[in-house]
Amino acid sequence: MSPVPSVHHRAAITWLSVYAMIMLVQVVIGPVLTPLPMPLRTLVLTAVVVPVVVYALVPNLLRVHARLRGNRR
Repeated sequence: MSPVPSVHHRAAITWLSVYAMIMLVQVVIGPVLTPLPMPLRTLVLTAVVVPVVVYALVPNLLRVHARLRGNRR
């Protein structure tokens, strides 16, 4: 079993996941959201980004990180 990644690695993985998802959502549905008021756009954006990041991206990236760290040792 590999050790838990440091808080710095987890923060970097989370930040990269959030950034990537925000960019993707803006490209894919940004034009549809443009006419909406800023608070509603933000609500829709976060309603899509947060679950995907929390339940899919971060756990998978942490697994990849653990495998990569395990291969080095």
